[in-house]
Amino acid sequence: MAMASPSWSSCCTSTSTHSLPGPPASSKGRNPWRASSGRRSASGGKRQQKLSIRAVAAPSAAVDYSDTGAGAGDIPSLKIKLPSAVAGLNRGLAASQEDLDRADAAARQLEAAAPAPVDLAKDLDKLQGRWRLVYSSAFSSRTLGGSRPGPPTGRLLPITLGQVFQRIDVVSQDFDNIVELELGAPWPLPPVEATATLAHKFEITGIASIKINFDKTTVKTNGNLSQLPLLEVPRIPDSLRPPTSNTGSGEFNVTYLDDDTRITRGDRGELRVFVVT
Repeated sequence: MAMASPSWSSCCTSTSTHSLPGPPASSKGRNPWRASSGRRSASGGKRQQKLSIRAVAAPSAAVDYSDTGAGAGDIPSLKIKLPSAVAGLNRGLAASQEDLDRADAAARQLEAAAPAPVDLAKDLDKLQGRWRLVYSSAFSSRTLGGSRPGPPTGRLLPITLGQVFQRIDVVSQDFDNIVELELGAPWPLPPVEATATLAHKFEITGIASIKINFDKTTVKTNGNLSQLPLLEVPRIPDSLRPPTSNTGSGEFNVTYLDDDTRITRGDRGELRVFVVT
């Protein structure tokens, strides 16, 4: 969840209205992360419904790879169990504490079933690509920053979150959080659709640890306003920030990584689950 403020750059956040149900037991070879289909517009494209956000606490604890409750042979079934655990939670936005605990337990089972801990020196190429956020425990703060400072959403500001992606380039070390937004407008004006890109550079700081450093935020309007030029949001100088303000950097551990699924745990205990797109 990391719109126009670098202080929520590590959000990786967001929301769609459709849940991510696990596939039926007989559906072999199907992608368990495939979202259910939504309403279709007149043009045939899918439309997302809107969400509300409720506050919950995010669990946090270290991964124990010595857990023998699951093995590598269980990974396919565990990769079905995890999306089933977060189905209906709107990426964590509608979760109760019981829901969060269930999602955390399902993630830990998959982490523990990995043949070995993530080693980014060997697995760096697996980070490459565009990843879609399917679950985050960091939305308990009711802000676009997740567990970090950020603009409030919900009733205070007419902001609705859409899909959230991370775009990672291991060669250039670019690490972009891409957030789709809908901004409310006074009646009778239609809402404004926009995509915000929070650009970062990343560095490997440990065997499975990554640090991201904020670069800039750009906003591009979509729909009827797509002809407007790209807007770069000025960053508040560090000298003008409060001492406790987030400067746009963040760290997290990659606790599970394969060709299509990634689990991370942030420096503030955030659990996030991504799938490659």
